[in-house]
Amino acid sequence: MTISDTIRQRLLAAGAPYLANDNIAAHLQPGDLDALEVEVAERVEGLLRALVIDVDNDHNTRGTAERVARMYLQEVFKGRYHQSPRLTDFPNAKELDQVYTVGPITVRSACSHHLVPILGKCWVGIKPSERVIGLSKFVRLAEWVFSRPHIQEEAVMILADEIERLVKPVGLVVIVKAQHYCMKWRGVREPETSMVTSVVRGEFRDKPHMKDEFLQLIELK
Repeated sequence: MTISDTIRQRLLAAGAPYLANDNIAAHLQPGDLDALEVEVAERVEGLLRALVIDVDNDHNTRGTAERVARMYLQEVFKGRYHQSPRLTDFPNAKELDQVYTVGPITVRSACSHHLVPILGKCWVGIKPSERVIGLSKFVRLAEWVFSRPHIQEEAVMILADEIERLVKPVGLVVIVKAQHYCMKWRGVREPETSMVTSVVRGEFRDKPHMKDEFLQLIELK
């Protein structure tokens, strides 16, 4: 039985989803990622051979399968296989009740339809309640969420859910503007088109002037 079969059986036994943009770190055991990297490399080499590439003699693809496996598990899709970064929260000691924004945060993901890059910027607006987190923590959280195969609409919702879970803000808005290489590199090959998605919750939804204030602050209308 392969390591991917073993992990899949654990997920099924736990009733845990393992869609492309799900995190499965809680179901991994020590050594699993190393073993999975070996298996993925073997599968990638099979893909190269199926593409009729002479991996035995082509110096340009020597080691490619291993590099691709390592890239997927440790970098590009690490948000699936690694636990959430440790994010310390702090009391809102000064009772800050004004809107503050974070961004632009560079986000990198991959389209779950073609596994080609999604590259863009993210902005977060917060009206805090009793807890806050440091500015750098938004960057780490966004990287963890986006480092999975995604469609952009769901990625923004997952990031908003994680922020709400951490700090339970009075108001929250998350906006992502990104370009998709499934449109730039293939298909319609439109190089300039961007997609903008947003999640608006709490007072940002109930009080339109707060959303307008946020948009003015980030100068993205």
